[in-house]
Amino acid sequence: MFSFFGLVESDYIVEVKTGDTIGAGTNANVSIILYDDKGESSSAIRLDQIMTNNFERGSKDVFQISKSYTGSLKKEGRIKRIEFWRDDHCSSSDWYVERIVVQNKATKSLFVFPVYRWVNANYRYKIKHLDTALPQHEDEDLKEPRKQYIADKRKYYILDQKFPKEYPDGPVQVKTLPADEMFSFNDKFCLSTLILGLKVSSKIINYAHGDWKSIGDIASIYSPPAFPKPDKASLWTDDLNFGRQRVASVNHSVIALATSIPEKFPVTDALLAPLLGGLTLQQALDKKRLFICDFQILEGLPTLKDRVLCAPIGLFFVDMAEQLRPIAIQLFQKPGAENPIFTPRSPSLTWTMVKMWFNNADSAYHQALTHLGFTHLLMESFCLATQRNLSHSHPVYKILAPHFLNLIAINSLAVSELISEGGWVDKAMNYGNQGMYALVAKAYKHWRLDVDGTLPEDLKRRGLDDLNVLPGYHYRNDAILLYNAIDKYVRDYLAIYYSTPELVIGDFELQNWAQELVKERNFAEGGMGIMGIPGNGALSTVEQVQQIVTSTIFICSVGHAATNFPQYDEYGFPPNYPATLVEQPPKDAKEVMTEKQVLACLPNKEMTLEIMTMTKVLSTKGTKSLGDFEVQHIVEPQAQAVVDRFKQDIAEISKIIKERNESRFPKYKYLDPEYIPNSISI
Repeated sequence: MFSFFGLVESDYIVEVKTGDTIGAGTNANVSIILYDDKGESSSAIRLDQIMTNNFERGSKDVFQISKSYTGSLKKEGRIKRIEFWRDDHCSSSDWYVERIVVQNKATKSLFVFPVYRWVNANYRYKIKHLDTALPQHEDEDLKEPRKQYIADKRKYYILDQKFPKEYPDGPVQVKTLPADEMFSFNDKFCLSTLILGLKVSSKIINYAHGDWKSIGDIASIYSPPAFPKPDKASLWTDDLNFGRQRVASVNHSVIALATSIPEKFPVTDALLAPLLGGLTLQQALDKKRLFICDFQILEGLPTLKDRVLCAPIGLFFVDMAEQLRPIAIQLFQKPGAENPIFTPRSPSLTWTMVKMWFNNADSAYHQALTHLGFTHLLMESFCLATQRNLSHSHPVYKILAPHFLNLIAINSLAVSELISEGGWVDKAMNYGNQGMYALVAKAYKHWRLDVDGTLPEDLKRRGLDDLNVLPGYHYRNDAILLYNAIDKYVRDYLAIYYSTPELVIGDFELQNWAQELVKERNFAEGGMGIMGIPGNGALSTVEQVQQIVTSTIFICSVGHAATNFPQYDEYGFPPNYPATLVEQPPKDAKEVMTEKQVLACLPNKEMTLEIMTMTKVLSTKGTKSLGDFEVQHIVEPQAQAVVDRFKQDIAEISKIIKERNESRFPKYKYLDPEYIPNSISI
């Protein structure tokens, strides 16, 4: 049966929006049935327009439904549900549908049916107007199709362990990339291709060969606009810049308030007296002006042949101008004659070299944990649990889905191109891919959502929940605004659907979701092995749901942005934040080192170019900003109002951060919501 444009009388209009994702268009035959709120239905209507190629990628097709096909539908009826399907006609029959909208021409009423999925051949999809309901409230005739759809999704979202078998505590990932998780913006998205294109376009590849002759020689390699010289190129020896790297850069959540001095780090008043502004160590501790970074977790990791990875401890002091300064660094955990404590009173280039080795360790932690492990890989587990347990109709699915866009796709790419044998990590970082695997697996044994993954609790654990402590902590000061806004958004949204604890307890999809997050890793039966899930996976209050959802959205957006997008600014000038160092770290606090020794530790021009291009590509934002969702899953008017309030809150935060940056040097733009994508898509 066909419907045509022309002079045909019609009571209804059907608008179909085909997705703009790769391969979304179809040449298949598409049919639909309309059901009203009185139990009446139309005939099966084949959607087609003469002389028109319908359902092309990104298209919006409008069909006038002839009266001869509307059957017993009332002229002024409300369309409650649709049933639609496609056949497998032609080789190009795959089809991704965003939404279908039906208009009653008599009443001008619109009925919205969000789809947002790949449509399988000869599978009849039944979707109701606005399509949002808890499973226990689902229409009786839709309960079984809803359960079946989740069961079908589990066939595609199969769990796997992609880390080598010697690291069984690694994260859960998807075995094979499902069609719904393909990149939405480029069917040939390839990091190596992007990197090569960037090198060629800048012509930098033509002269990036050999070793460095001087520090000034490094500064000559830049070729704007593709490779602008990072601001840090002129600040890399500065102690204040080194202090800011702890609180307003890629690795922002290691520093903690020092409440005592560890025995393994035997600093003394005699050693540090000239650096504490007239205070003793105890006085500085009491005044909450001492802070510590301890990289004990790096101890004992595998490294590349002839490479060293330090496991340093650094002590920092907030001076009278409220600026954070390094005052002592020990490069390894166990003190000794060949592992002395270095201070700014050490010879200038020796102290500079010590800071470089400290930053090399900081970089190892950043790439494996703050970046890859605690955003990309952890959030894939949350994405998988969501896809395997929550229907597209579930309100929690709808609020989370925009924050999972392209996540699994970019993770699959990262594993194949970056962490694989001989990949970027294996060439560009001291611990290679084996060290990265080992570090992620090591950290996963301790990570908890309710502490490490919940910003206020993480700050409290590190003694930094008081905003008056460490006043220059830009990451915390901006991130807490965003966390609170996301928490309010989630609270207001969930309140629409969960008015009592009983609704949470009775929501079996939600309970299955939380239980799969908690359950020990089991690739056959499901289980993500995440610790710190409220109620240990048995949810009983809306506040517990709120905590999981808030933390997930925060990590996928704010958390990832803060650790990803400053990368080129830091790594782009190797002495400032070296991903790799060769030779040996200093062993004598009094040795006078030379520029030649500094250069000998740095990667050559070819490796520098690899680091520059990778971090430049990864620092490029390619998707929409927080709150401006690529996919509008939330369509209910009451819920849309919550989204609108969230956007307003985000806009106000953007103004606040811009005002803060007027007096910051350098500016900290990374958590201005304009710069924060909704998801981990790069």
